[in-house]
Amino acid sequence: MPESASSSIAPARMAGQVCIVTGAASGIGRAIARMLAAHGATVVVSDVTTAVIEGGAPTADVIAAEGGHAVFVSTDVARTEQVDALVTQTVARFGRLDVLVNNACIRHARPLLELDEADWQRVLDVNLSGVYRCCRAAVRQMVAQPLVDEVRGRIVNLSSQHGIIAAPGDLAYGTSKAAIAYLTRQVAADYAAQQIVCNAVAPGKIQTGAGGRAVDPVVMERAERRTPWPRLGRPDDVARAVLFLASSDARFVTGAELMVDGGWMAA
Repeated sequence: MPESASSSIAPARMAGQVCIVTGAASGIGRAIARMLAAHGATVVVSDVTTAVIEGGAPTADVIAAEGGHAVFVSTDVARTEQVDALVTQTVARFGRLDVLVNNACIRHARPLLELDEADWQRVLDVNLSGVYRCCRAAVRQMVAQPLVDEVRGRIVNLSSQHGIIAAPGDLAYGTSKAAIAYLTRQVAADYAAQQIVCNAVAPGKIQTGAGGRAVDPVVMERAERRTPWPRLGRPDDVARAVLFLASSDARFVTGAELMVDGGWMAA
């Protein structure tokens, strides 16, 4: 999303909603936080840092400059006490939690025989157990909240097309994303009676401004070859999908995994 793009969007769809977005300092999480705020939400920007990988001012500052409302809460999703504190502080300050977006993740791209057990555990602890911790803390709060437009709360988890097909040489990441898709369905089914909505968004190749493996020529060639749409994805593409699932437009959608991949998985 261009730095000024969200400022022209009318704040209607998320007005009055309180949202937590994890991993919101950079990339996709940053775009999601800005999109929700641009549509009227109060956004709790959660990350281990305020530094922006692709450059620019911290996310909460950008949202404020665009006329939105956001606060930053430092959170390591691998730490249960920090996750619980994130939800507790959010509710203490704003009165409720309407939407949780689980975006925080890390990568350590290695095939099986080159992946040390400690690195395997670290990726799963952040990417998968982090989603478990955040969902648990959020659902504990949401089940106690009154209904608003048929729903007590919404969760949107970030999965990936590489949780459906192999992520070449990236065992831990792909495994974590596959498990997130299952966790999403299970939470949706278990808490539908309490009117808690849980869905996932599965991005394809999204160009976030990160370097390293993300722009490796081999990775880029494969992504461009596999994506039918005549460009690769942008963070804003994912943010718009999250906005849909976080809003009342998706009130009867739960347990779904929405592909945002330019047709990658259709080809």
